[in-house]
Amino acid sequence: MLRTCFTLASLLAYGTLHAQTRWPRATDEQPTAPPREFRAAWVASVANIDWPSTRTLTTEQQTAEIRTITDAAAKAGLNALLVQVRPTADALYSSELEPWSEFLTGTQGKAPDPLYDPLAAWIEECRGHALQCHAWFNPFRTRHFEAKGPDAPTHVNKARPELVHAYDRYTWMDPGEQESQDIAMRAIMDVVRRYDIDGVHIDDYFYPYPKAGQDFPDEASWNRYVRGGGTLSRQDWRRDNINRFVKRMYEEVKAAKPHVRVGISPFGIWRPGNPAGVEGYDAYEKLCGDAKLWLNEGWMDYASPQLYWKVDAPKQPFQPLLDWWIKQSLQGRPVYPGLNASRCDPAEGKWPASEIVKQIELARAATGAGGAVMFSVKALTKNYAGLADALAAGPYSTPALVPVCTTCGDAPPPIFRAECRAEPDGRVAISWDVPSGEGTLVTAWKKGGAWTFQVIAVQAGGIDHEACDAAALAILSRSGTLSPWLVWRGPR
Repeated sequence: MLRTCFTLASLLAYGTLHAQTRWPRATDEQPTAPPREFRAAWVASVANIDWPSTRTLTTEQQTAEIRTITDAAAKAGLNALLVQVRPTADALYSSELEPWSEFLTGTQGKAPDPLYDPLAAWIEECRGHALQCHAWFNPFRTRHFEAKGPDAPTHVNKARPELVHAYDRYTWMDPGEQESQDIAMRAIMDVVRRYDIDGVHIDDYFYPYPKAGQDFPDEASWNRYVRGGGTLSRQDWRRDNINRFVKRMYEEVKAAKPHVRVGISPFGIWRPGNPAGVEGYDAYEKLCGDAKLWLNEGWMDYASPQLYWKVDAPKQPFQPLLDWWIKQSLQGRPVYPGLNASRCDPAEGKWPASEIVKQIELARAATGAGGAVMFSVKALTKNYAGLADALAAGPYSTPALVPVCTTCGDAPPPIFRAECRAEPDGRVAISWDVPSGEGTLVTAWKKGGAWTFQVIAVQAGGIDHEACDAAALAILSRSGTLSPWLVWRGPR
């Protein structure tokens, strides 16, 4: 059993008194390569699905829920969380561009009291649990039907109403208006520049899901396009609006911080008949989201299509759909399927945990995948159908590093110092000093000829383990590359 309990200062002091316990460096052996897999879950703030659980929580209760979620994610074996920070042109973080979210405080524009920065808290807790923290944005939706109070004066619905249309039970910025795209991009890039996030993520809400018999009311921007000599059909024009936004988002994020991973989670069916025999919603036509094109062109670092059906669903079979999406990745971007873990809720879908476990195993076996994302994290915090236990005891029973992002720059892992020594009770302790104070460490312990691994936060400062034959330590770069191992061996 591993436990973190040492500070660098205490270990150095101990070493001064007991220098004979320091283990020497070994250069003639290396640990086996630890496994790589993206193990993530969405944390939905819209309508208080996951966090905060209600819009009446105190600051203390909100931060306690963050700790509960990150604890549950780590115990289930995850290594990343995708946290929704901008559900309706609002902010669950400190912003000078957009008002505080109603889903955070109950009143749009009202700050938490006592004041704190929720995204900074998420990042800190994720770091402390060796989890990546990806910021999840909704670019164009401006109001959800679960909103109860009025829009804040600074919200785009009030400040720029000419950009916004009421549609079905929502309001939506018109993607055909260049300023709508600019507003969404300013919000995304503001977070990228000011926060130490690991990723930017958007889902399947491009144009809104259409209501039968009612077209999205973008006549003004469409007519302007036609008067300007545009020749595309209306649906092709709408798709082009989203294509331009997706390409711009990818290029701007990567230009600012290459290590930040850009991920997109489209509807799980691009078009019916793709692959042959698949039936269902036509996201290309209805949502004007050409995710096949984006994946073909490499305008993302990973795709997470929402494959929210059972493995044996007759019209939406999991494996053929996953294989189809992987084949669209002409630039080699990984595909991490989105899994409908919420269906394990006894009140909703009554799926057994084994259904999600099977989907994870299929994704693991598929060349070009290498991970999965679950909707939503509530399935783990509430352990629906024993899912969290099944993951921890099954496919996620041993830790995995996030995959290397080959499109995230080549910055080397930070240089660090470390030492290893034996304790009087026979346990073995490693301590480290990472100048940047950030990152993720990987420890390895050899006993009986086999290596075991643990991923741990830099902030821990040290870790110890039961008696072993050798120990090792390495650090991950922001793009996921692993530094050379430092290896120590005990007396033979």
